[in-house]
Amino acid sequence: MNFSKDTLAVHLNYHKYAYILLLLIILLNIPVWAGLIYDWLHDDNYSHGFLILPVSIYLFYRQKRELVFPARPSRTGILIFAAGCLGLILGTAAGELFTTRLAVVLTITGLGLHYLGTDNFKKIWFAFFFLIFMIPIPAIIYHSATLPMQLFASKATIFILHLIGVPSLRQGNIIYLPQYTLEVTEACSGLRSLATLLALAALYGNLTLRGWVRPLALFIAAVPIAIIANIFRLLTTAIGAYAISTSLAEDFLHELSGLLVFFSALIIIVILGAILRWPKKRS
Repeated sequence: MNFSKDTLAVHLNYHKYAYILLLLIILLNIPVWAGLIYDWLHDDNYSHGFLILPVSIYLFYRQKRELVFPARPSRTGILIFAAGCLGLILGTAAGELFTTRLAVVLTITGLGLHYLGTDNFKKIWFAFFFLIFMIPIPAIIYHSATLPMQLFASKATIFILHLIGVPSLRQGNIIYLPQYTLEVTEACSGLRSLATLLALAALYGNLTLRGWVRPLALFIAAVPIAIIANIFRLLTTAIGAYAISTSLAEDFLHELSGLLVFFSALIIIVILGAILRWPKKRS
């Protein structure tokens, strides 16, 4: 940031109303933050939520020198801020957690856009956008997507098992093997790692890729990568149970494969990001 005087006092005085409003947003929404922290603590799908806010602050801080003040306030920011306030009122009245939590992000984003100005906001917009990943997916969407993903994973797994000659039978989301039954539960649907992989793909794309097409492509690619990695996990467990032992599949393979598959998916995202950067370097 460029200040007329390079002191913290001048900065705080210039932006005092923005900081006061930000503090009010945080204090008035303590129940919302408490609910988020509870979900991060008790839901493994969103344990990454603890890292989102610090990373967003870092993303803002790393580009602070590119911001130029004084800046012309953005009227659009006021509209987004007002929409967020309305969402807080309606979400609180209806007891709708997702609406309330998204509204908090909107109020912070609207406040930032207004006081930073459009030109400055274009440089650090991702720091505000990244906050979305700390919000759990609405339960209705999560449960609606879980069963189709369970069935797809089980169908893909049984297809590959038949292809390699492993005797197996599928009924719904349950795969029957000789002396072993593999159930594709909610935790095995692929949604468990998808939210975290999407957040990491978005962050990696923003930090390493220019423009918006390539980061968006990497972000979208995280979905099939997560699904394929999860199918590989199920396949490994099934083959291990059939070829080695059922106890190995239930204990060692089932627990360890989850971590290995997640990090494998993460490595694939990193490799894909490098591939997307390669044409730019070559040119």
